[in-house]
Amino acid sequence: MVRIHHFQSRLGTLSTICLVVLLLAACSPTRKRHFDPSKVAFTATSNPLLDTQIYPSLLLALGQSETSPRTSNLAPFTLSLTAPSNNAVLRVVIDSSSLNYVTILQEILPMRGETYTFTPAVKWKYERLRHIRTPQRIDLTLTCYINDEEVDVKNLHLTARPTTECPLSFSHNGNVVDTRWLFAAYVNEDHPYIDQILTDILTQGTVSRFTGYQTGRTTDVDQQVFAVWHYALSQGLTYSSITCTSNPSPHANVQHIRLFDQVYNSRQANCVDACVFFASILRKIGLQPIIFVEPCHAYLGYYTDRKKKNIHLIETTITSWVNYPQIIKNMGEGGRITDSDLNNLAKYISPEQLESYQQGNMSTDQLLLAVSQSLFDKAQQYNVETFTENRQHFADSAAITFQQLDIEQLRTLVQPIN
Repeated sequence: MVRIHHFQSRLGTLSTICLVVLLLAACSPTRKRHFDPSKVAFTATSNPLLDTQIYPSLLLALGQSETSPRTSNLAPFTLSLTAPSNNAVLRVVIDSSSLNYVTILQEILPMRGETYTFTPAVKWKYERLRHIRTPQRIDLTLTCYINDEEVDVKNLHLTARPTTECPLSFSHNGNVVDTRWLFAAYVNEDHPYIDQILTDILTQGTVSRFTGYQTGRTTDVDQQVFAVWHYALSQGLTYSSITCTSNPSPHANVQHIRLFDQVYNSRQANCVDACVFFASILRKIGLQPIIFVEPCHAYLGYYTDRKKKNIHLIETTITSWVNYPQIIKNMGEGGRITDSDLNNLAKYISPEQLESYQQGNMSTDQLLLAVSQSLFDKAQQYNVETFTENRQHFADSAAITFQQLDIEQLRTLVQPIN
């Protein structure tokens, strides 16, 4: 009975203590807010040019580049607020999402009553951005703190576009921003497929090695480019005019561009796809390509010398004029090209070459190589006239529908996106 009484006494004491604590808490004043959210006016605003869209192609291409006049107005969103006191410490926390890690922006706001605007450097999950193939919703939560006091919370609802969606330009309230330079981001000289491609080219025997500009001879440069050309024909690279996207923004002019491995695997390319595909391989072997962009078309060029004094051109869509894999598939038991296919090829070879093949003095590989050379010559001449006519436009920075994209120069700004 004594033990029970002692226990009851301790229980009573504990209850009394708890009651006192609760009373003290109830009597304590509510923690005072130092900053009025309505006066701080914290806002998170989507870039009106991008119209609530996020473009992985832009984020990946510019992820490691310093801000430049070309890119300073292309951030997905900005933050703004009014300083509630002198030298206030601002901290904005952007919560993690499917496409970004937790990101913290911290700044000093020197003058009370001054409105400040910031563009946060979001920590994007670049590997996930690379693999977006359909539009994805992304919701960002942003919490504003002033001097460690939580002041306000904002939410941004954005849509991440597919990585294959390349914005050509943005326009809003008369402000036009050209982004055709982003084509350079689809040139990927580091793609792992290229090593095997170069091995296959050497196996074809059109060149014995890749020397870039080492010999100083234009003919050697042209021969290396021809080797890449003949490889593309041997793989059956065909023209496909797919350019449209599902982008609903009235402010964006966009185009679908296939990534390097998509061109390689599908053997299909539009004019831009083929340009970036060829340019990727040329960059790998030490040559310097240029993509010439005109209204509704693009074609490839390359410098024939290290000092970049001379340019040769290639119309890459000419690869679709023949289909070597189909021709080989159609061959008869004797391993000879059918009469129908031979008639189609005859327009690209001389009568002497045709006769030599028909008499068995030329192999199928030799005939196809001759066709490749003929088409290569045509591809080099195809855009000479239009290039000459528009040369002044390429040199005019105000003529935004004409672009001369030197990939080597752009690499200081634009990195490969895949």
